[in-house]
Amino acid sequence: MPVGVKIIRKIGVIVSKPVGFLLILLYIAQTSLIVYLFHDKFEKEKILRQQQMKIMELEEKLKILNIIEEFQVGFNQKEVGDLTQVIYNESKKYGYDPLLILALILTESSFRKGQISTMGAQGLMQVKPSIGYDLAQRRGLNWKGELSLFEPAFNIQLGTLYLFELILKFKDVKKAIVAYNLGDTALKLRLRSGQNPPTYFLRRVLKKYKELMEKYDRPNS
Repeated sequence: MPVGVKIIRKIGVIVSKPVGFLLILLYIAQTSLIVYLFHDKFEKEKILRQQQMKIMELEEKLKILNIIEEFQVGFNQKEVGDLTQVIYNESKKYGYDPLLILALILTESSFRKGQISTMGAQGLMQVKPSIGYDLAQRRGLNWKGELSLFEPAFNIQLGTLYLFELILKFKDVKKAIVAYNLGDTALKLRLRSGQNPPTYFLRRVLKKYKELMEKYDRPNS
């Protein structure tokens, strides 16, 4: 092989090494940039989703607050705020539409503070002391006697829990609402004997629920 060719080839090898190294560096830099851009995009989308969820949460709470303020009787501003939070929390916990819980409260007690029925049911969700005590004992809730039922937040915790247990028991939301008012034992007896369960209370709850949805669940309401 001519000496000139050998020299040219050696020079080519010498030149190609730094060029190859530079290309590797460029590849690493490009890859790092792509990874960064994807990560940055993912983080921004994550933050955006979190912000959107926060906005939705605030809108839901505002809707609950507006309904409570319209109908409540006897509660101060702090209690209204506490009620808003507990209704939101319990609805999320059990998968309720908050408007359904509000409709149930309005039907049971008209959102009046300190309500007691002729049958001895107490508070916003008209929970009987025997039922409240049983629920609190089984679920490890802080039962302080019958006066606990006049604590609005605690009353709602028990009422929403009781409705949830009835839904699990009857496998049907409408039957659970009937049982909430009639009693689960009474409803079981009627169903076993082939009788149709009374629907007056259920119709009242669903009517109130529909009214709340039409007024408060509209876009930009």
